[in-house]
Amino acid sequence: MFTLPWLDLPLVWAGLIAIAVLAYVLLDGFDLGVGILFAVEPEDGDRDVMVNSVAPVWDGNETWLVLGGGGLFAVFPLAYATIMPALYPVIISMLLGLIFRGVAFEFRFRATTRSGRRLWDLAFFSGSTLAALCQGLALGGLLQGIKVVDRAYAGGWFDWLTPFTVLCGIAVVIGYALLGSTWLIWRTEGPLQTRARGLAKILGIATLALIAAVSLWTPMLNPVFADRWFGWPGIALTAPVPILVALLAWQFWRGLRLCHDVTPFACALGWFVLCFAGLGISVYPNMVPPSITIWQAAAPPESQAFLLVGAVVLIPTILAYTFYAYWVFRGKVTADTGYHH
Repeated sequence: MFTLPWLDLPLVWAGLIAIAVLAYVLLDGFDLGVGILFAVEPEDGDRDVMVNSVAPVWDGNETWLVLGGGGLFAVFPLAYATIMPALYPVIISMLLGLIFRGVAFEFRFRATTRSGRRLWDLAFFSGSTLAALCQGLALGGLLQGIKVVDRAYAGGWFDWLTPFTVLCGIAVVIGYALLGSTWLIWRTEGPLQTRARGLAKILGIATLALIAAVSLWTPMLNPVFADRWFGWPGIALTAPVPILVALLAWQFWRGLRLCHDVTPFACALGWFVLCFAGLGISVYPNMVPPSITIWQAAAPPESQAFLLVGAVVLIPTILAYTFYAYWVFRGKVTADTGYHH
């Protein structure tokens, strides 16, 4: 039998899947945000620049979603078999949104009439917004808990739809729009960059307000969450999170005021990382809150060890081509010259 007895394989795999999900949120978040911002961008030419700014990397960013979902299916089959029935409408809608967005991405440049281009622009916006909203709904549905009886989902078709999950959905849409606006600050120039900077100010305030609202509501969902955030010794881990969010907020506004290109984007990414860390602190060691732990959900050790060998090869490969793509297509994007540096 091929095993690695010196490793806590379920914990290693939980960490790898968490990293894959975080990478997806950070990378696909900003290009979904660019699509969401189509709703407020008045210039046709600048919408082309917005799309061109993410064109070389958007499909590669979604690799991390495949890795996270595939890893969950292969390594934590019980979690997959429980989460999917609980969130089927949300997951299917998210995938349809991503597909619709991908089709619009390619076809908007093939449109030969202004009305055709506007139709594909609307599709690009709609697909991006739907995907972001569904990701927030799925997060909220997972946080509020999934009813499990005898290792199977025992809830209803729409248990995921509550005021809390709607709040999470709106928060993710606004947060992704913030990432999109700060990405445009970094990668564009001229009037488009100026408008993006103005949007980032509004979206930054909205994102912080929604982070606060979700953070205050989450401990009310589960006594374990409340104990993690406000009891000892959990508060020693959680207290730095809001402090770091505030420090990043100060740096974010400073970067906007001084017209820095990269600082607002880096700070917005930092907010997402900190929120993800807070989520991890709240739910650990559960894979499916509130009742299925990482170890209970895991596949046999032999399967985990075999798949880990593939992950050791695959993950560095994904990282290498991701860094290479961002390096090759670095610099500002303009309407007339494309990429330059």
